Amino acid sequence: MAEANSYDVIIIGGGPGGYNAAIRAGQLGMTAACIEMRDTLGGTCLNVGCMPSKALLHASEMYEAANTEFATLGIEVSPKLNLVQMMKQKAESVEALTKGIEFLFKKNKVDWIRGRGRITGPGRVEVTAADGKTTTLSGRNIVIATGSEPTPLPGVSFEAGKVIDSTGGLSLSAVPKHLIVVGAGIIGLELGSVWRRLGAQVTVVEYLPRISPGMDSDLAKAFQRVLTKQGMTFKLGSKVTGAKSGKDGVELTVEPAAGGAAETLKGDVVLVAIGRRPYTDGLGLETVGLEPDKRGVIGNDHFRTGKDGVWVIGDVTTGPMLAHKAEEDAVAVIELIAGKAGHVDYNLVPSVVYTSPEVAWVGQSEDQLKADGVAYKVGKFPFSANSRAKINHETEGYAKVLADATTDRILGVHILGPQAGEMIGEACLAMAFGGASEDIARTSHAHPTRSEAVKQAAMGVENWTMQA
Repeated sequence: MAEANSYDVIIIGGGPGGYNAAIRAGQLGMTAACIEMRDTLGGTCLNVGCMPSKALLHASEMYEAANTEFATLGIEVSPKLNLVQMMKQKAESVEALTKGIEFLFKKNKVDWIRGRGRITGPGRVEVTAADGKTTTLSGRNIVIATGSEPTPLPGVSFEAGKVIDSTGGLSLSAVPKHLIVVGAGIIGLELGSVWRRLGAQVTVVEYLPRISPGMDSDLAKAFQRVLTKQGMTFKLGSKVTGAKSGKDGVELTVEPAAGGAAETLKGDVVLVAIGRRPYTDGLGLETVGLEPDKRGVIGNDHFRTGKDGVWVIGDVTTGPMLAHKAEEDAVAVIELIAGKAGHVDYNLVPSVVYTSPEVAWVGQSEDQLKADGVAYKVGKFPFSANSRAKINHETEGYAKVLADATTDRILGVHILGPQAGEMIGEACLAMAFGGASEDIARTSHAHPTRSEAVKQAAMGVENWTMQA
């Protein structure tokens, strides 16, 4: 076994949580090692998640626009799908991003230790390389940033090219005739929309009686109407109880969630997208007295696990399973280790669905405010009345601002519409400063821009919307 290598911080996992923690540690003058078992840095997000899915979402949007909207704009083309090239440009973009993190590691003097990390006791991590060789690292602090993995569906086995998870959904070699998506959350709806745009019939099966759990229910209903109009079919309140794979596809057995007669759905590919679960396999948590809860989550108190020198961030612990949440955790944990202040306000972590139109929200939904008995006011503004959206033929959806009925403090902002993911940042910033709806309403927004819809919605809180 190699000699022990000593660090201020050892980070297990090279995803958005892990690599940002390593970079911040380097910036603050700490010696840092980041252990990653993939051949590339970036974790799920860069390799088989956020980034490749956005590459396919963008490309498929362009393809659909060429088939539909271009003629309206006076551009006459006859597009032809080259799926091999579409996948190639996706892979090239991903490679450029992962190489970029390697550069940042070098710039900040971070050691990338290739292999699978396992805690072997307080302050000690054993790394097993691809060739089986082991190295032991020692460090004053260990940050667990191992992320998450797709949750399997009980009674349904994965089968390459037929019953797939999100990773498989990003690399199909042909467009399915009929894609069945199990799960109407963000991942299922994004990947479903990619393959629908490229020519697949898409059926979404969801256990709950609604799509997009966690999204404001008013917004979710409007979102479902948009997706249905685009050609997606939804079977809500339905549970999958089995899958049978044959030469010509997969047969799913589906029953009403509330009980009732089963039916059979047949598709050539089934995408299981029912969520993600923390990844802790073989991590050696027991060697430092740690035990995940029944959902596999490692608990924390301000990122401390309760065991000296062991910290946890990102998907493997509490809070939303989002790359940008992991990034905020990463900065906060390293700054705490360095003796500085570190804090993340999880109420201000935005969520985005990168469909077309996009959906984005931050803060509380109307459902939550009603459940908590909070008196609030609502301002809404449709994109059909927004100049830029009209000119661009992007009029689906609306912006909604929720504000405290007494103080006018912004409690939540919810947007279904073009570039919603870009616009939600304004709401996050306003809320971070404790802003009121009037602050957005009286701030000049460039005209014509889509962001004026958020301004007009904020004006609507006090009933003085002027453009609708």
